[in-house]
Amino acid sequence: MDVSMVLIVIMAVLFACGVYAMLERSLTRVLIGFLLLGNAANLLLLIVMGQPGIAPFFGEGTPDEMSDPLPQALTLTAIVITFAVSAFLLALIYRSWQLGQADTVEDDEADLEVRGRIAEDEIEDETEIEDADDDATTDFVGIDTAPLTVLGSRDLAALDDDAPVDRPRDRGGDA
Repeated sequence: MDVSMVLIVIMAVLFACGVYAMLERSLTRVLIGFLLLGNAANLLLLIVMGQPGIAPFFGEGTPDEMSDPLPQALTLTAIVITFAVSAFLLALIYRSWQLGQADTVEDDEADLEVRGRIAEDEIEDETEIEDADDDATTDFVGIDTAPLTVLGSRDLAALDDDAPVDRPRDRGGDA
C-alpha cells in the first residue's frame, strides 16, 4: 500500500490549522477550526482505506482485491457528526450575534472572580512554605497526626485485633 506523502502533509496541515483556529475566542474561528478538523479526519480515513478495490459483497475475488468497508462507514459517520456540530455552532454564532453584535466569547464576572481566587491561593501557598518544611517529606509531620501507622513484625503481637486468624487447632489426645 503506497500512500501519497502529499495527502499525509495536507492532512497534518489541516489538523494543525484546525487546532490553532479552535483555540481562538471568536466563535466563527472555532467553527472554521472544527470544519478543518472534520476534513482532516475524513482525509485520514481516506489514507487508511488504502487502495480502491471491488466491493466486498459483489463478485468473487481474493481479499487483496476487495476494499475495506469499515473506513467508508467511519467516513460517512464523521461527515454526519461534522454537519450536526457545524449546524449547532452556526446557531450559537447567530444567537450570539443577535444578543451582543459580536461572536467573541468574553470573560464574565464569575470567570474573573475564579481567576482572581486562583491567583490569591497561589500567593498564599507560596507564603506558607517555610525553611523548616523543606526537610519534611509528608504533610503529616507528627506521629499523632499521621493517618496511617506502619507496623513492624514485632508490633503484630501487641496488636489487639478482633479479626479471625488461621491457627492450627490443638487436638490434644482426642485423635
